[in-house]
Order: sequence, then structure tokens, then C-alpha cells
Amino acid sequence: MIVTPLRTDGGHRVYNESHLRALGFIRRARELGFTPKEVRDILTLGGPGNACCDEVRDIAAHHLQQVRAKMANLAQIEQLLAATIERCSGDHAPICAVIDMIEGGAEKH
Repeated sequence: MIVTPLRTDGGHRVYNESHLRALGFIRRARELGFTPKEVRDILTLGGPGNACCDEVRDIAAHHLQQVRAKMANLAQIEQLLAATIERCSGDHAPICAVIDMIEGGAEKH
């Protein structure tokens, strides 16, 4: 994703300030959940300090839509699990609402 730094005669890579900035940018973008493709796209646009805000904004807006969709999906899963656990007796018995829900039978109860 970044320009390969030069090597010393001993074979060690020499990272300059722009390499370090790009590496920090990549790490933080990944922490925020941007995909490798999204990060690469931003870097292709010029990366930190060079990319035009309107193009980066479009990538970020698309990422935000994906994050919100995942959050909505997780909220549905949370509600389903909470409701199923509430129905589960917790007894030491072979009949279990959680097992039924996982198998796809939750709608029967």
C-alpha cells in the first residue's frame, strides 16, 4: 500500500516521515474498520495531505453505510438472543430454546 522504502547496505529498510505517516494512517483506518480496498483507494487518491476531501468523503460515506448496516444486523441478533435466552428455562434438560433458535425453529415458539 505504500512505496517500498530503500534499504541500507546492510539490508535494513529506511523509513522516512512520509512512510511513517502512511503506516500510521493505514493502522488507524483499519482500526476504524475500513477495508484494505478502501484504504488502498484513499491512498491511491494521494493519501494523507494530498487526497481531495470530496473523493475521500465518498469512500467514508460508503463505509459509514456499511457500519450502520452491520450495527442494525447486530441489534437484531442481540434482540433475538436476548428474547431466546429469556425463554430458555436453564434446566438440565434436552429441550432448549437456544438450540431451537439456532436450528431455525425459533419461530415455532
